[in-house]
Amino acid sequence: MKRAGSLVMAVGPAGWVVAAWAVVSLLGPALALSPNAVDLTRLLAVPGAAGWLGFDELGRPVLDRLIVGARVSFVVSMSVVATSALVGTVVGAASAWAGGVVDQVVVRVMDVFLAFPGILLAIALAGVLGPGLDNVVLALAAVGWVGFARLARAQTLSVKARDHVRAAIALGVSGPAVVRRHVLPYIAAPLVVEATFAVAGVVIAEAGLSFLGLGVQPPQPSWGNIIQEGTRYMLVAPHLVLAPAGAILVVVLAVNLLGDRLRDHLDVRSRGRARRAPARSVSS
Repeated sequence: MKRAGSLVMAVGPAGWVVAAWAVVSLLGPALALSPNAVDLTRLLAVPGAAGWLGFDELGRPVLDRLIVGARVSFVVSMSVVATSALVGTVVGAASAWAGGVVDQVVVRVMDVFLAFPGILLAIALAGVLGPGLDNVVLALAAVGWVGFARLARAQTLSVKARDHVRAAIALGVSGPAVVRRHVLPYIAAPLVVEATFAVAGVVIAEAGLSFLGLGVQPPQPSWGNIIQEGTRYMLVAPHLVLAPAGAILVVVLAVNLLGDRLRDHLDVRSRGRARRAPARSVSS
């Protein structure tokens, strides 16, 4: 309980923002929303009592569309990060554990993926696969696994040389069991931190693909295509762009801050330095 309480304190306000994003995304279908309800009497209406975030060029409520778009962003980011983390961790840990030619081949494959800018490769894959939510997840996951694989490989190489791993091998424990019981628990913390930063990147990437017309297709709203539709009315109705852009800014900033807080909380060395710092100041 004490550790759980300290973790809640560690995540801070950023964690509450991310939790609110998740709750809104999951409860969105249960809300009485009308994201595609056209009202010609409210074309480009500014925010007010009738609509907190105003209405778009077809008189559709921006707030309702923003909430539905939050669900799209959340589902895509969680799906991509979960798939990328699973594939990358398995590939990276297996490569480091196998070593030799297998490790060299995997490293070269990762170098090939890293030679291309991630977002450009995702755009190319999305263009080949075609627009749609499933294809966006596939395109982004095909790019995102490399970061997890590099991190898992580096951490596995470090843990592989420790005494408890050598002792397990000497006792005759099979390789997969050693990795599952004695390696993965030690590399989980940096992978969790990497996953939080990856969520922020996927949110931006999904919005970018939808903005380019390669993601979610209208009339289904996403933050990216809401911005794309609103760019034509920037001078007369800036709220059409500012509302979804503000949502992306808040979510990405909160996720990055959450990643920083989790990294500091899970890093034993930084916590040790924080505890020793007051003692040195008092003694001086």
